Formats: sequence, C-alpha cells, structure tokens
Amino acid sequence: MSISTAISLFLRGARDSLPFVIVIGPFGMLFGVVATEAGLPITQTMVMTLLVVAGASQFTALQLMTDGAGVWLAMGGALAVNLRMAMYSAALVPHLGKAPLWKRAMVSYLIFDQSYTLSVVEYERDPAMSMDRRIIYFMGTALPVAIVWTALTLVGALLGNTIPDALALDFALPITFISLVAPMLRTVAHLAAAATSVIVALALSGLPSGTGLLIAGAIAMAVGALVEARMEGEASR
Repeated sequence: MSISTAISLFLRGARDSLPFVIVIGPFGMLFGVVATEAGLPITQTMVMTLLVVAGASQFTALQLMTDGAGVWLAMGGALAVNLRMAMYSAALVPHLGKAPLWKRAMVSYLIFDQSYTLSVVEYERDPAMSMDRRIIYFMGTALPVAIVWTALTLVGALLGNTIPDALALDFALPITFISLVAPMLRTVAHLAAAATSVIVALALSGLPSGTGLLIAGAIAMAVGALVEARMEGEASR
C-alpha cells in the first residue's frame, strides 16, 4: 500500500470520528474538572487518563474514591464498567485477530466505544478490506478521539472549578452514546436488545456502580440472540 493511500484511509477514519471528537472534548474537560475538585493532583489525573482511556470507568473510579472506597474497590468498580471492552475485543477478533501482536496491542489500547463502532461498521461494509487497511482505518478513528480526550482532560484539570456550570459539560456523555447506538439499531433483534437493556438498567439502577449495567447488558444480549435465532428459524421454514 502506498503512503498516500494509507494517509487517505487514515484521514477517512478521522473524518468519520469527527462527530465523536466534537462531543468527547467537553466530556474530557468535565473529567479534568471533577478530578481536580475531588483532590487529585494534575499528574495523577493525567496518568489515569493515559492508562485507562475510558471515560465511564474513570468517572466510576473517581466517584468511588471520593466516597471513601479503597483502591481495590475503586479498581473493581472501574473494571466492572469497562468489561464491555472485552466484548468489543471478542467482536474484533474475526476482523483483526490475524494482525501481528504489536498491532493488536495498539488496537487493544485504543479500543473504546467510538473506535469499535466505527471500525466494525466499516469492516462489515467492506469485508474484502486487507488487514493493513483495517488497522489504518481503526487508528484513524481512534487517535483523534484519544488525543482530544487527553488534551481536554488536561485543560479541565488546569482550569478546575473556574469553568462555569452554565456550560453544562455533562451533556456530552449521553449525546455520545445516543449517536453510537442509534445507527446500529437495524433489526428487530437489535431493537429488542436495546429495549431490554434500558428496562433492566433502570430497574437495577439502585445496585452498586456498574453492576446493574453489566446485568442489563448480559440479559439484553441474550434477548437479542433469542429473537434473532427465532426469526432465522421462522425464515428457514
């Protein structure tokens, strides 16, 4: 593959990720502000951001630490929220599993909701895409989001509580997830899984941080699989 082709493919991935870059910035800034208000030094805030690269689990760990939970409990809560990345990894194996180890290591570090969703949609749209092209496109979707997330976290940590509440930075998270999920609801099975996840998550909202979401996700996947199997069975008759 020529350098110009690789650059073009990377830029296409970056262009596809642009809507998420726009909304993830305020979310990163919000984490920086919250972490500073919770008493974390800027160094610790940035180390957490660079090592974890996952907003929801970072907020979970931060909330647990603020509530006086121990380190292991905070790590356990963050892990519970972030277990969906294991499902993302498993879903990417058919597409990227044969890549060299060092490339898979890069991908594993940069797997998050946006990079996973955009890449899987692209891989399914073009099954003949070569491994190199898949990796380059993935990096194009992931790096802009990761860079903006990290940079804006630093800005939020530096500014601290000087950012007015009127800016409502916390709007970014729900908008991001709505924009991720909505385009993927293409079948009855998808709709059944989505509806199940919402209902169960709301019913279990009183459980410890992350637990209700994990249970809701597992039940939703089971419901989606059952609906799809039933529809395929009826179609084969």
